[in-house]
Amino acid sequence: MKLKTLLAVFALFACSVAIADDPDVGGVVAWDSLSAEQQEILGRFQGDWNDLAPERQQRLAMGADRWLTMSPDQRDGAQERFDRWRELPGDRREQIRDRYRTYRQLPADERRRVRENFRRFNQLSPDRRRELRDRFREMTPEQRQRLRDRLQKARTDRANRKD
Repeated sequence: MKLKTLLAVFALFACSVAIADDPDVGGVVAWDSLSAEQQEILGRFQGDWNDLAPERQQRLAMGADRWLTMSPDQRDGAQERFDRWRELPGDRREQIRDRYRTYRQLPADERRRVRENFRRFNQLSPDRRRELRDRFREMTPEQRQRLRDRLQKARTDRANRKD
C-alpha cells in the first residue's frame, strides 16, 4: 500500500498544472529541510535526493505537501488516476506528455482559455460530451482545421471588441 501511495504522489507531481505553473520552483531543497511527513512520503527518493534537479526536488516537496492536505477520498481519487495512467500504453502516455508540453508553451492567457473550455466541457452532460466527441472524430482533417480557424477568428474578434 505504501508503494501505491508513493506512486500516486509521484503522479500528482508529474501531472499538476498548478505546481508546474509556480514561478518560484527552482531552488535546491535539502533532504533535512523536509518535514518528517514529507520524508516519509518521499522516502523512495532519499538515496538519490541530492542527484535530482533542484526543480524536481521542489516539485516533489510541494507535491508531498499537497498529498498531506488531501482527504482520504481525494487520495483515493489521486490513486485511481495514477492507476489509470499506469495502465495506458506507452505511446498514449507519450502523446499526453507531448500535448502537455505544447500546452505549457502556450501564453498564459491561452492556457487560461484552455482550462476554462475544459471546465465547460466537463460540465456538459455525459451524452452531450459523447455527441461532441463523436462529431469531432467524424470530421475530416480539413473540417477540423476549418473549425479551429473559425474558433480562433471568433476569439480574435471578441478580443478586438474588448479593446
